[in-house]
Amino acid sequence: MTQSVPLYIDGKFCQSQSNEWIDVTNPATNAVIAKLPKATDAEIARAIESASHAFHQWKEVAVSERARVMLRYQHLLKEHHDDLAELLSQETGKILLDAKGDVWRGIEVVEQAANIASNMMGETVENVATDIDSYSLIQPLGVCCGITPFNFPAMIPLWMFPLAIAAGNTFVLKPSEQVPLTSIRLAELFEQAGAPKGVLQIVHGDKQQVDTLLAHPDIRTVSFVGSVSVAEYIYHTGTLHNKRVQAFAGAKNHMVIMPDANKNQVVSNLVGASVGAAGQRCMAISVAVFVGESKQWIADLKDEMAKMKPGAWDDESAAYGPLISKTAKERVIRLIDEGKAQGALCELDGSDCTVSGLPNGNWVGPTLFSGVTTDMSIYQQEIFGPVLVCLEVDSLDDAIALINRNPYGNGTSIFTSSGGAARKFQHDIQVGQVGINVPIPVPLPFFSFTGWRGSFYGDLHAYGKQAVRFFTETKTVTARWFDHDIPTGPNLTIQLK
Repeated sequence: MTQSVPLYIDGKFCQSQSNEWIDVTNPATNAVIAKLPKATDAEIARAIESASHAFHQWKEVAVSERARVMLRYQHLLKEHHDDLAELLSQETGKILLDAKGDVWRGIEVVEQAANIASNMMGETVENVATDIDSYSLIQPLGVCCGITPFNFPAMIPLWMFPLAIAAGNTFVLKPSEQVPLTSIRLAELFEQAGAPKGVLQIVHGDKQQVDTLLAHPDIRTVSFVGSVSVAEYIYHTGTLHNKRVQAFAGAKNHMVIMPDANKNQVVSNLVGASVGAAGQRCMAISVAVFVGESKQWIADLKDEMAKMKPGAWDDESAAYGPLISKTAKERVIRLIDEGKAQGALCELDGSDCTVSGLPNGNWVGPTLFSGVTTDMSIYQQEIFGPVLVCLEVDSLDDAIALINRNPYGNGTSIFTSSGGAARKFQHDIQVGQVGINVPIPVPLPFFSFTGWRGSFYGDLHAYGKQAVRFFTETKTVTARWFDHDIPTGPNLTIQLK
């Protein structure tokens, strides 16, 4: 029997009273594995009301106790790491190794949330004027909201609600309607960790439910990860309703290959960074920029990419899984066809990929293009599939100029043995996250995820210190006390409680 995905409202898992439901499918088979409700307006209002009520109690809980909840939570996440990865694999299609990485990167952010006290410290200056001191307090905002994508159903929710809640807020999560099951399990474990009733709520739906969240006056912040068009919409709509918004959008991440790089490292890293997770990650390398004679390595790259075969989540020989949906597959195939029609050389074509025993899966094989130019749609658009396009330039300056002309600025990398080339690249490139001999430069959570330009709408980024500032407000106090008010006398006692 197909399960119905519950809502999580006021500390209880409950069935929605909605008349509208969405099919949740297994991407490897397209079989329906669950039914997801589009939460009613009344259910969303109840979730926000519960979160608002809980906030007034939760913000008064000592920061050390909030940190202990996160310590217990990260322990439970580690204990159930493999089970979470299997659940995640079955609803996303990710191979188990990728799913484990998804869960682990989320756990790392929860560990950082357990360090919340040091990130909530204000500043003090004594005697800003005669007998006057000034100091700042870092305080939570209220009810925060997160809208998360299909491709990282553990990591990205864990980017959001643990830090927000550790900082003293409460949180309403709207996970992707395509992969809701992992979020429900995350909530179950959070409850087991001792999180009080109401600090986390989960509602489901699509654009209609998102619009309701964006317009509700009690929602103070909105965090979003997804496509460019939706990120832009979320940012403008949320800020129109006076909310603080961080909206992470698409990307076109370039890897620059210098002629002095280690060829084997380049080829190995390019293959994994481009087709890993079926290319469905905003930090995937989708453009290889070969400088000078390094273009001769494209043949080696083709040979290694051809060895990568997709398969089921529990197939240990599979390099990656299916695309998330039929619609996603159709879009990737369309872009591959456009690349051929526009004159790019398709060195490796995964359009007709099949997987034995799984004829209905959303499979696309590794695909490689050379001879690509910047006016082609396979360069201009984020393909979000296992497709790598290759461009050739004469110099490092040309490579930097090429990347800086691209509208996106999420991540980039350079492979070289030259410290001078690496330093010039990291200094001149207009991209927020830079790798040097590292293909996918996602920072660990004591830093922040710092996409630039068309890859991000907002001011303060995810996790790290910037996220704490995003989920809090600063209050500055100026105080003056007078010496002649100090009590004196023989019977004066001080009692400590």
